[in-house]
Amino acid sequence: MAAAKPSYLLSVLNNRCPRCRRGGIFTSKNAYALKGGKYMKMQERCPVCGQVTDIEVGFYYGTGYVSYALSVALSVATFVAWWILLGISFSDNSVFWWLGFNSFFLIAMQPVLMRLSRSLWLSWFVKYDPEWESKKAKDPERVVKEQMGNW
Repeated sequence: MAAAKPSYLLSVLNNRCPRCRRGGIFTSKNAYALKGGKYMKMQERCPVCGQVTDIEVGFYYGTGYVSYALSVALSVATFVAWWILLGISFSDNSVFWWLGFNSFFLIAMQPVLMRLSRSLWLSWFVKYDPEWESKKAKDPERVVKEQMGNW
Protein backbone atom coordinates (compact mmCIF):
# COMPACT_ATOMS: atom_id res chain seq x y z
CA MET A 1 0.00 0.00 0.00
CA ALA A 2 1.43 3.37 -1.05
CA ALA A 3 2.11 5.99 1.58
CA ALA A 4 -0.17 9.00 1.74
CA LYS A 5 0.77 12.04 -0.35
CA PRO A 6 2.75 14.44 1.87
CA SER A 7 1.34 17.95 2.26
CA TYR A 8 2.63 20.61 -0.15
CA LEU A 9 2.78 23.26 2.57
CA LEU A 10 4.65 21.05 5.04
CA SER A 11 7.10 19.88 2.39
CA VAL A 12 7.91 23.48 1.41
CA LEU A 13 8.22 24.64 5.03
CA ASN A 14 10.49 21.66 5.82
CA ASN A 15 12.59 22.26 2.67
CA ARG A 16 11.71 18.92 1.10
CA CYS A 17 12.06 17.89 -2.53
CA PRO A 18 8.94 18.94 -4.47
CA ARG A 19 8.94 15.77 -6.61
CA CYS A 20 8.75 13.20 -3.80
CA ARG A 21 8.17 15.56 -0.83
CA ARG A 22 10.42 13.37 1.30
CA GLY A 23 14.10 14.12 0.70
CA GLY A 24 15.77 17.25 2.04
CA ILE A 25 17.07 19.72 -0.55
CA PHE A 26 19.66 21.33 1.75
CA THR A 27 22.74 19.55 3.10
CA SER A 28 22.18 21.01 6.58
CA LYS A 29 18.84 20.98 8.37
CA ASN A 30 19.89 23.99 10.45
CA ALA A 31 19.15 27.33 8.78
CA TYR A 32 21.48 29.03 11.25
CA ALA A 33 24.60 26.92 10.53
CA LEU A 34 26.26 30.08 9.25
CA LYS A 35 29.87 28.93 9.65
CA GLY A 36 31.24 27.91 6.27
CA GLY A 37 28.05 28.85 4.41
CA LYS A 38 26.47 25.46 5.05
CA TYR A 39 23.03 26.95 5.61
CA MET A 40 22.52 27.58 1.87
CA LYS A 41 24.40 24.56 0.47
CA MET A 42 21.96 22.45 -1.51
CA GLN A 43 22.08 18.78 -2.45
CA GLU A 44 22.89 18.22 -6.13
CA ARG A 45 20.06 15.68 -6.24
CA CYS A 46 17.32 14.70 -3.87
CA PRO A 47 18.67 11.83 -1.74
CA VAL A 48 15.31 10.01 -2.00
CA CYS A 49 14.10 10.34 -5.61
CA GLY A 50 17.14 11.72 -7.47
CA GLN A 51 15.51 14.99 -8.62
CA VAL A 52 18.12 17.58 -9.65
CA THR A 53 17.88 20.71 -7.49
CA ASP A 54 19.83 23.08 -9.76
CA ILE A 55 17.73 22.89 -12.92
CA GLU A 56 19.71 25.40 -14.98
CA VAL A 57 22.41 28.01 -14.62
CA GLY A 58 21.08 30.98 -12.67
CA PHE A 59 17.88 29.14 -11.75
CA TYR A 60 17.66 30.64 -8.28
CA TYR A 61 17.95 34.32 -9.32
CA GLY A 62 14.17 34.61 -9.05
CA THR A 63 14.26 33.73 -5.37
CA GLY A 64 15.22 37.32 -4.62
CA TYR A 65 11.69 38.35 -5.56
CA VAL A 66 10.19 35.57 -3.45
CA SER A 67 12.36 36.52 -0.46
CA TYR A 68 11.33 40.17 -0.91
CA ALA A 69 7.63 39.22 -0.94
CA LEU A 70 8.08 37.10 2.19
CA SER A 71 9.90 39.97 3.92
CA VAL A 72 7.11 42.41 3.04
CA ALA A 73 4.49 39.94 4.29
CA LEU A 74 6.37 39.51 7.57
CA SER A 75 6.74 43.28 7.93
CA VAL A 76 3.01 43.80 7.42
CA ALA A 77 2.26 41.03 9.93
CA THR A 78 4.56 42.54 12.57
CA PHE A 79 3.11 46.01 11.93
CA VAL A 80 -0.46 44.77 12.39
CA ALA A 81 0.50 42.77 15.50
CA TRP A 82 2.35 45.78 16.96
CA TRP A 83 -0.56 48.07 16.18
CA ILE A 84 -3.12 45.75 17.80
CA LEU A 85 -1.03 44.82 20.83
CA LEU A 86 0.89 48.02 21.59
CA GLY A 87 -0.52 50.74 19.36
CA ILE A 88 1.24 52.87 16.75
CA SER A 89 1.82 56.56 17.25
CA PHE A 90 4.34 59.18 16.19
CA SER A 91 3.80 61.13 19.41
CA ASP A 92 5.37 58.45 21.61
CA ASN A 93 7.82 57.14 18.96
CA SER A 94 6.23 53.67 18.94
CA VAL A 95 6.44 53.59 15.16
CA PHE A 96 10.22 53.92 15.44
CA TRP A 97 10.32 51.16 18.05
CA TRP A 98 8.41 48.98 15.59
CA LEU A 99 10.87 49.88 12.80
CA GLY A 100 13.79 48.86 15.02
CA PHE A 101 12.10 45.62 16.07
CA ASN A 102 11.09 44.80 12.50
CA SER A 103 14.61 45.45 11.19
CA PHE A 104 16.15 43.18 13.82
CA PHE A 105 13.47 40.52 13.22
CA LEU A 106 14.01 40.50 9.43
CA ILE A 107 17.78 40.25 9.82
CA ALA A 108 17.37 37.37 12.27
CA MET A 109 14.92 35.60 9.95
CA GLN A 110 16.97 36.10 6.77
CA PRO A 111 18.54 32.60 6.64
CA VAL A 112 15.09 31.02 7.06
CA LEU A 113 13.55 33.32 4.44
CA MET A 114 16.32 32.60 1.93
CA ARG A 115 15.91 28.84 2.32
CA LEU A 116 12.13 29.08 2.20
CA SER A 117 12.25 31.17 -0.97
CA ARG A 118 14.47 28.56 -2.66
CA SER A 119 12.16 25.78 -1.56
CA LEU A 120 9.11 27.66 -2.89
CA TRP A 121 10.83 28.56 -6.16
CA LEU A 122 11.85 24.96 -6.82
CA SER A 123 8.35 23.71 -5.98
CA TRP A 124 6.84 26.02 -8.61
CA PHE A 125 8.95 24.44 -11.36
CA VAL A 126 9.11 20.81 -10.22
CA LYS A 127 5.74 19.21 -9.62
CA TYR A 128 4.87 16.34 -7.31
CA ASP A 129 5.04 12.96 -9.05
CA PRO A 130 2.89 10.29 -7.36
CA GLU A 131 4.84 7.62 -9.26
CA TRP A 132 8.27 8.93 -8.26
CA GLU A 133 9.34 5.52 -6.92
CA SER A 134 8.90 3.77 -10.27
CA LYS A 135 9.94 6.58 -12.63
CA LYS A 136 13.44 8.01 -12.88
CA ALA A 137 13.82 11.76 -12.39
CA LYS A 138 14.37 13.70 -15.61
CA ASP A 139 17.76 15.28 -16.09
CA PRO A 140 17.58 18.98 -16.93
CA GLU A 141 18.03 19.85 -20.59
CA ARG A 142 19.67 23.25 -20.21
CA VAL A 143 22.47 22.42 -17.78
CA VAL A 144 26.01 23.13 -18.89
CA LYS A 145 28.20 21.32 -16.35
CA GLU A 146 31.14 23.67 -16.96
CA GLN A 147 28.99 26.67 -15.97
CA MET A 148 27.50 25.24 -12.78
CA GLY A 149 28.27 27.33 -9.73
CA ASN A 150 29.47 30.35 -11.74
CA TRP A 151 26.84 32.66 -10.37
